Amino acid sequence: MAGDVKKRIEQLRREIRRHDHLYYVLSQPEITDQQYDELFSQLKALEAQHPDLVTPDSPTQRVSGRPLEGFATVRHAVPMLSMDNTYNADELRAFDERVRKQLDTADYSYVVEPKIDGLAISLRYEDGRLVTAATRGDGEVGDDVTANVRTIKSVPLSLIDGARVPSVLEVRGEAYMPTRSFAALNEARAESGEPPFANPRNAAAGSLKLLDARITATRNLAFFAYATGAVSQPLAGDHFQTLERFKELGLPVNPHIERAGDIDEVIDTCLSWSERRTRLDYQIDGMVVKINRFDQRDILGATGRAPRWCISYKFPAERAQTVVESIAVQVGKSGILTPVANLKPVQLSGTTVKRASLHNFDEMQRLDVRTGDTVLIEKAGEIIPQVVEVKKDLRPKGAQTFPIPKKCPICGSHVTKDEAGVYVRCRNPQCQGQLKERLRYFAGRDQMDIERLGTSLIEQLVDGGLVKSFADLYRLQKEDLVALERMADKSAQNVLDGIEASRTRPLWRFLAALGIPHVGSQSGQVLAEHFGSLEALLGASQEQLEAIDQIGPVMAESIHTYLHSTGSRAVIDDLLAVGVQPQVESRRRRSGALEGKTVVVTGALENFTRQQAEQAIRQAAGKASGSVSKKTSFVLAGKDPGSKLDKARALGVDVIDEKQFMDMLLNEGK
Repeated sequence: MAGDVKKRIEQLRREIRRHDHLYYVLSQPEITDQQYDELFSQLKALEAQHPDLVTPDSPTQRVSGRPLEGFATVRHAVPMLSMDNTYNADELRAFDERVRKQLDTADYSYVVEPKIDGLAISLRYEDGRLVTAATRGDGEVGDDVTANVRTIKSVPLSLIDGARVPSVLEVRGEAYMPTRSFAALNEARAESGEPPFANPRNAAAGSLKLLDARITATRNLAFFAYATGAVSQPLAGDHFQTLERFKELGLPVNPHIERAGDIDEVIDTCLSWSERRTRLDYQIDGMVVKINRFDQRDILGATGRAPRWCISYKFPAERAQTVVESIAVQVGKSGILTPVANLKPVQLSGTTVKRASLHNFDEMQRLDVRTGDTVLIEKAGEIIPQVVEVKKDLRPKGAQTFPIPKKCPICGSHVTKDEAGVYVRCRNPQCQGQLKERLRYFAGRDQMDIERLGTSLIEQLVDGGLVKSFADLYRLQKEDLVALERMADKSAQNVLDGIEASRTRPLWRFLAALGIPHVGSQSGQVLAEHFGSLEALLGASQEQLEAIDQIGPVMAESIHTYLHSTGSRAVIDDLLAVGVQPQVESRRRRSGALEGKTVVVTGALENFTRQQAEQAIRQAAGKASGSVSKKTSFVLAGKDPGSKLDKARALGVDVIDEKQFMDMLLNEGK
């Protein structure tokens, strides 16, 4: 009897999984919703009677029974890199020229995919069962959102039986909210008096970050798989074949992915979808163009933040017409005064736009923007609203030009225009407007990532005299915060917890947060990896900085000037004095032989993937580079090495094979 029950439960699970795949992945349902519900009810009843037979991958276990207290973090085995963008056919052709030059052949092809406007996530399957789901985060570390992702019915909890499933398979893809689900969600929120989500992407991201998966389950999210992360064995030799294997495993793949034999076909596909995208039941903001063959991707490699084998084509920005109600002036973190148009609210690219940048006063005068003007606005890169045209034939009588300020609107200090430049600046280092912007930047997600330290709270802290420097954030007490507007005891503690967690952020975040001109998160990572400590960086000469790959003369001068100015050193010393301790990931040196060495990997290796070899180089205190130059110490060459080997020989750079490389890693001092 017990055996019969177990067989029936397993049969029901197989049937439900099959129907989930038919409905959510293939869009070919075979039974009605009522028939599906009947199967589900039978399984649920049997599992309730026999709880010892319940398994984690059962369809009934998609939703957890209680809210989480918070999200754990997950370090990605293979980093989730971002992509560079293009905006027209000429830029796509320039990308193709770079690919052709580096591959040194015309024998390559592309895959073109709709760029879903959702949230990138990584699914980890072990022995065919979903064990972890994580957000992209900063590319290295993301949030563990497994409980919420399990509620997405197009995400299989176990991969299809009978398919050849690697013991470890990480699947990268996009979680998104279909347009119909988004409309229904906002309608329900309006009825309950809650503010609507601005767009489907925000709704999807917010739904995945809910602590109660039972609420996430009501949001009707969906998922498309588009790449692998870490795998115990490759699924196929190229990208398109990998997507076909995804389908065999029961993973949903976008049906509109196309192959393209050359860049002309790529451009035709991108342009055609610019017109067709409104027919889809989800939002896309462009197309992703990828080299198909994995061995060619290995040759192309990646920069610090993005692969060289793929690029995003962004659709032309949407435009909307509205009216300028007033013009205001913002003060940035470096004292730059920026004119901003306050607009009559208008819908643009899925969001309500109320303000648009005029960039600088020269641009404002060129456009001749005035209060009362009817203007066309668009989103630069689909992100920042900007005024692109004034409808002067609709200008009201008496509309006056906006004067260039002579004083800072925040502190009243006299302003000056940059010599041979376009920016007007407040030169007062004590200006509270600059301080607020510097603090906002310091606490930002790509810098110190201080949770719950938003713009309104920073305004109150500065206006109340509680914070006059970065270090003052770490001197705040709970009694300081609870005295502020709309700040209860629990909220105050959450803010303090966020500040406390930031004390030990990685060194690269610390460097990016300081606001050094020309230094962002990518260059911060380069500096942190090269010097290994803040002390070493502080002692570096400008020549040493210029010698680093990806740090040019302008950036080197900017870094050196900042780090050797009295005021900047005082800022750093003050942060260290209040307990900020920038962390550097330890380099596990397996061999002193790679200390200070720059190594380029080319060709197919037998015992390493390209990423594993480069990781081994870094762990042995060396530097992995993607291109051969006179600074290269040696090239590690496998089978079919390509043009990098030719360049190494032309430059007289040493070339080693895989056996010599492994000897270096295993034998200290050799």
